[in-house]
Amino acid sequence: MASPDTTTALESAAEMVSVRYPWRIRVRRWLRSPRPYRAALGIGVFFLAWYLLIDAFKVWRFGELPGLVNSTQEWLSADPIFGVSLFTAEYYRHIWTSFARVFAAFFAAITLGVPIGILMGWRRIFFGLTFPILEILRPIPILAWIPLAILLLPGREIPIIGLTFLAAFFVTILNTLLGVRSIDQVYFRAAQSLGFSQSHILWHVIIPGALPYIFVGFQIGMGACWFSLVAAEILSGSAGLGYKVWETYYYVQFPTMVITMATLGLCGYLSSGLVRIVGNRLMRWRAKLLAGV
Repeated sequence: MASPDTTTALESAAEMVSVRYPWRIRVRRWLRSPRPYRAALGIGVFFLAWYLLIDAFKVWRFGELPGLVNSTQEWLSADPIFGVSLFTAEYYRHIWTSFARVFAAFFAAITLGVPIGILMGWRRIFFGLTFPILEILRPIPILAWIPLAILLLPGREIPIIGLTFLAAFFVTILNTLLGVRSIDQVYFRAAQSLGFSQSHILWHVIIPGALPYIFVGFQIGMGACWFSLVAAEILSGSAGLGYKVWETYYYVQFPTMVITMATLGLCGYLSSGLVRIVGNRLMRWRAKLLAGV
């Protein structure tokens, strides 16, 4: 049995580790929770079903689809049949091109969408002027915007970014608007009675109160960027993951098509995870701000 001095020393060492390496504590907690194992089980069931339906039992309805074994071999091959794998420069060129377009469109969407959403939720006159326009434009599919984007935006790259921007833009505005509308009016009346200026109300009431909704909108907007990017790259691009999906389908390179689709999903997952991490960090700032620390 450990002595009290030994126990105290161990507790002190654990506290020092938690202070110096907080990420290690979070990783340990995550590994002790059931979340990673449930995720691994769900992914494993998906790949097992893919293998059984196509590779093992060759179910007729899935006969034209590439099997798990062939797709994995192509992805991991140093000399792939169709020229795209983890070991080829072309693979990373498409990934980098899509990432650059998505993040350019995403930052443009949040730069414009958040101020507009705040004004719509804060000022009734602005809401009355802009909300009908938003509701008319928002349901229009991304594919319907392609001719206008090509006509109005110069070059080949800017129309793709513009089309990718639209989906995240509308999502960001609506979530920001919802966040501002969710703030209790008591906080506004209290701030006014304390003599807060409009800028102080913005920074100390509206932004902290709406921040959770804003970051939910960012996560949804990032996903919207990826699926709208695919449509834009298919019709207007010459590189990128969306363009590669269409090219591989056109040339009947189905294993590479599956590889590209899986890469799209992984890129979207990592991008949303990055937004979630930033959001969690800023939520700490919000909690301190609301607590008056």
